[in-house]
Amino acid sequence: MRTIDLSPLYRSVVGFDRLAALLDAAASNEAASGYPPYNIERTAENAYRIEIAVAGFKPEELGIEVKENLLTVTGRKPANDEAKRYLHRGLAERNFERRFQLADYVVVTDASLADGLLSIALKRELPEALKPRTIEIKAGQTQPASTLIEGEQAA
Repeated sequence: MRTIDLSPLYRSVVGFDRLAALLDAAASNEAASGYPPYNIERTAENAYRIEIAVAGFKPEELGIEVKENLLTVTGRKPANDEAKRYLHRGLAERNFERRFQLADYVVVTDASLADGLLSIALKRELPEALKPRTIEIKAGQTQPASTLIEGEQAA
């Protein structure tokens, strides 16, 4: 995997160090483990779904936690002390922890387990103060700003 050198970026921008840290974390996280495989799907303009292949896991063996814009999905299998003799063992029944960095205002709305896939629904919910709004344009004479302020105080 290629390593990206962001040092030239630090010389010309201010305040983007969080973005650089996210890029570094994403690069190191992907190289660490590819288990379990997952898909990230955009289902609507402000809605997403993460599907993680968790074949063999029961709902009580899975955990989903969101803390400070970090979604953590864990799978913990109890120790299997049964003496089985496998001719081929291709199903991974190992513990895992998969992390996803969420953007601001993205919340987990639902999670379900079906057919070996854990589906996590996400939605971006912008606060009303950040949503675009239209300003009505009134026709007529314009008044100086000082007149408008005085008129509002008198009312």
